[in-house]
Amino acid sequence: MSTNNSPVLTPAEARRLKRISDRRGRKKPAKVPARLTRTAAFAPKRHGLNTDSDFKRLYIVPGHSVIQVSGRELGSQHRDALYAVFRLQRKETFIVDPESTWRRRGFIANATWRELVRLMGLTEHVNNVATLVCVLGEIKKVVVTAYEGDPELLLEQYNAGHLPRGKGRMGNILHDIAWEGVGLDDRVTVTFGDWTVEAMLKARLVSLNADVQFSLKSDYAKSFWPYIDGFNSHTFVDEAMLGHLTGKDVAKMPAREKSFFRVACRHAFDDMVRAGGLVNWREEVRGIGRNKTRRYYYRHALERQMELDLLSTSSSA
Repeated sequence: MSTNNSPVLTPAEARRLKRISDRRGRKKPAKVPARLTRTAAFAPKRHGLNTDSDFKRLYIVPGHSVIQVSGRELGSQHRDALYAVFRLQRKETFIVDPESTWRRRGFIANATWRELVRLMGLTEHVNNVATLVCVLGEIKKVVVTAYEGDPELLLEQYNAGHLPRGKGRMGNILHDIAWEGVGLDDRVTVTFGDWTVEAMLKARLVSLNADVQFSLKSDYAKSFWPYIDGFNSHTFVDEAMLGHLTGKDVAKMPAREKSFFRVACRHAFDDMVRAGGLVNWREEVRGIGRNKTRRYYYRHALERQMELDLLSTSSSA
């Protein structure tokens, strides 16, 4: 594998991102493909995840992403580990197939385990390194497929047992993880998978306030914050969207489950205030009778969010 040390962004674009990041009081924001911030592919839980290698599920966030996860279920710990890797400076590389002359463009990130653990706000202890090794390995096993097209039609085809028609892209989030050891000061190198590389080159990057993400205690808040931070010029979000972000359809929930979900949403918004992401929030009840829904108004604690369109030159090398 040969490495080209040129950055992913041009110098001008990198300076622009740094100015905006500094203006918002950010240090080392996570520059994440938008689909990985507007997805329900990470369940709002850490325990009881389905680890069956035959696991397969389609996650739809209307207007934003239609993603199928295969290989095992991902949870909050996988989202956090991935976002920590996205905080690292990336370098271009080429992935070479040892059995042929085939190669593809890719990106790698280097750090010590101490740096990764520190970026996640965890105690600098070898036990956390061991946990991180396991979590990154679990992410590596997962195959992600992103579909393009009408979400309702794609879901109908999927539920009928048919392969969704139209454009799609399948690949791994992480391609390879290599380390010199599992001590805090040992170095680790993460090579991004082809699905992620494709998203980096052709999609948008969201400058995510990862300090808030890693300060959150609520798993539901960890599912909501990336979406809210990516649209922080917005002032409200409906519970239907919050449901989609956790892989649920609020309209089809039994009364008891819906009540639990709304309590979890309130706790999540309180957590986002505590973590410094939001100044305040309030809940508005809309509709009457069984058709009542909730809308959550909030005030973002930071200035306006930006998204980066990767320059076309990034994908022409």
